[in-house]
Amino acid sequence: MKQHLLFCLTLLVSTNFTVLSSVRAMTPEILISDGEGHHSQEGQHSQEGHHHGTLEIPDGEPIPSVDIMVYPDAERGWNLEVQLENFRFAPENINGENEISEGHAHLYLNDQQVTRLYGNWYHLPELPPGRNEIKVTLNANQHETLMHDGEPIEATTIVEVDEVEPMQMQN
Repeated sequence: MKQHLLFCLTLLVSTNFTVLSSVRAMTPEILISDGEGHHSQEGQHSQEGHHHGTLEIPDGEPIPSVDIMVYPDAERGWNLEVQLENFRFAPENINGENEISEGHAHLYLNDQQVTRLYGNWYHLPELPPGRNEIKVTLNANQHETLMHDGEPIEATTIVEVDEVEPMQMQN
């Protein structure tokens, strides 16, 4: 009974979080609890308890780089452009042998992982009001964060979003 109640409470809290954070996946997230207060999302890894590790680019190898640009969308939201050098997206090789010049990226919004990226463009339907940090890391086929000289290969930008005033009712 205790485990069932914990699952229902966790599902309720998770569903509310998904509604409040519209940049997250559009499907409801289910948090899994081990009964000792540790939670993870079904289909995703907990940011605190699970790390894929790192992969250092060896000396003498071309060093991948990433840059990001964020543009307001003409209709709604924001468009993220990921610009790469010495790296290519290779979704066909996910979980395969690591190559330092291919893989995927991880997209973070305000230090929370949003999704994996397998291409150069991603649409963010909306961003919360205020200061938003958008970060993209380059990751190997087996999900390790690519590193050079002990630093992650990543790009970060800040997007300030104005508070939206409620629409005034018209008579």
